[in-house]
Amino acid sequence: MIEDAPVVVDGVSVLVDGRALLDDVSLRARPGEVVALVGPNGAGKSTLLRVLSGDLVPDAGHAAIYDRSPRAWKAKELARRRAVMAQDHAVAFSFTVREVVEMGRVPYDRSDEDDAIVESALRDGDVAELAERDATTLSGGELSRTVFGRVLAQRTGVVLLDEPTAALDLRHQEQSMGIAAKLAREGCCVVVVLHDLNLAARYAHRVAMFSRGRLVADGTPAQVLTAERIRDVYGQEVRVLEHPTTASPLVVPV
Repeated sequence: MIEDAPVVVDGVSVLVDGRALLDDVSLRARPGEVVALVGPNGAGKSTLLRVLSGDLVPDAGHAAIYDRSPRAWKAKELARRRAVMAQDHAVAFSFTVREVVEMGRVPYDRSDEDDAIVESALRDGDVAELAERDATTLSGGELSRTVFGRVLAQRTGVVLLDEPTAALDLRHQEQSMGIAAKLAREGCCVVVVLHDLNLAARYAHRVAMFSRGRLVADGTPAQVLTAERIRDVYGQEVRVLEHPTTASPLVVPV
């Protein structure tokens, strides 16, 4: 039977030197959803994305993209189904910004639509004005937006984003998450690692909170982002208020 969720994680564990980076994690992500993975440093969020991307094989359990293990897909077939934005955006060679974004079209046969798709991705990544810049000369935020543009140009049904807002200023954080939400409205399944709980509260349909390799909560932002749970998981006292315009949870450190 075909799984109705394009992203499936069943009982996944990852062990390194006897330590569980992931411990019996199960999760689903469906079309039309932004699922935010949150939790302290080292909680297992990026490890889970590496399992889903096919970069890491779990020691136990099963992960699938469109009902098949990521490693079971041929590389080009997988690249047509899921796009990945990793934490490390380093560009080793002097590609232009446009060339980096164009790399998102590599999994596909050349099409008359490619140029329009790349132009759209440059605009949505807010790097159109940087298109002819050498990518090795960009700031951290500019490079992050360029890599995000490559992900957008890939046009996949599953989008995996690992801390896409970490290097961005306030405007570009909001812009990038707004684009992620737009992808979901268009039917994509978006799984994003975030450290900013307020971004997760505003833009995610579901929040999955991790602690020491375990999934400790999975639900709507209001269900997951409670003061008690944040205190227990992060060791930080907070107040959770209602956002004055969106009514989403607003997390304020005490």
